[in-house]
Amino acid sequence: MKFADLHNPERINKNPDDVVVLFSSGNFNQDEFVISKVELRLYLERTDEKLGKYSLITSYVETDKGSVEMVYDEGFRGESSLLRASEFLTSNLGISGLILRSVIFLREKI
Repeated sequence: MKFADLHNPERINKNPDDVVVLFSSGNFNQDEFVISKVELRLYLERTDEKLGKYSLITSYVETDKGSVEMVYDEGFRGESSLLRASEFLTSNLGISGLILRSVIFLREKI
């Protein structure tokens, strides 16, 4: 089962403009869930002449019981916004927070 935890799921009803894979090999257990993939996805929604590109960055977590995509960050974040977000997550133990948040969401849905 695939879930989208966004106010307007239509925002991600297309292929992302860029993807950074944070975890994809092997399996990681979080409670009763087996995590197989964690990604950050970038959707460029519009461009402002002065502010630049408006980025929607989502987290995508795939488990043995379903997957969920949810908002991680959004706004006029400048160039390399996805790279900066992924570097922040990997250097600050943020991946575990993404996984836990996704597991809590999936528990409520299945």
